[in-house]
Amino acid sequence: MRVKLIYFLPIFLLLGGCSETKSNDPIKIYNHWAGQKPPEDLNLTNGQYWKSSHWTNEYIMYLELKPSLKWWTDFLNQNNLKLDTTKSILPNDKPNWFNPNSKYLQYKIDDSFDQGSRYYRDTLTGKCLVYEIQL
Repeated sequence: MRVKLIYFLPIFLLLGGCSETKSNDPIKIYNHWAGQKPPEDLNLTNGQYWKSSHWTNEYIMYLELKPSLKWWTDFLNQNNLKLDTTKSILPNDKPNWFNPNSKYLQYKIDDSFDQGSRYYRDTLTGKCLVYEIQL
């Protein structure tokens, strides 16, 4: 009996943690994304999050927020984001509220490896939209 337990226990432990994560709560989503609670001056409006049950940490996230200009500038610098003037193609199953229009500036990571994550900021209102994907 002990021999069977030794072989099967690791499998049960690995499979026990294998459940996907879904959320529409922007505060929980920010927590998953940033690994911490949002700062007081960050207004989170909408979100949609999916994370696979796979150990490779695959996820798709949409987030609508209104940060301070300092937060946004720091975010761009810390994540090596640059202005992107190409036309991005967002997935058809994006949330209805995620609609960056011509008033939004579009940013992407300044790297040759690009999975399609895009970051948008409305220059008039300061509202930002984040689409991040890791597959």
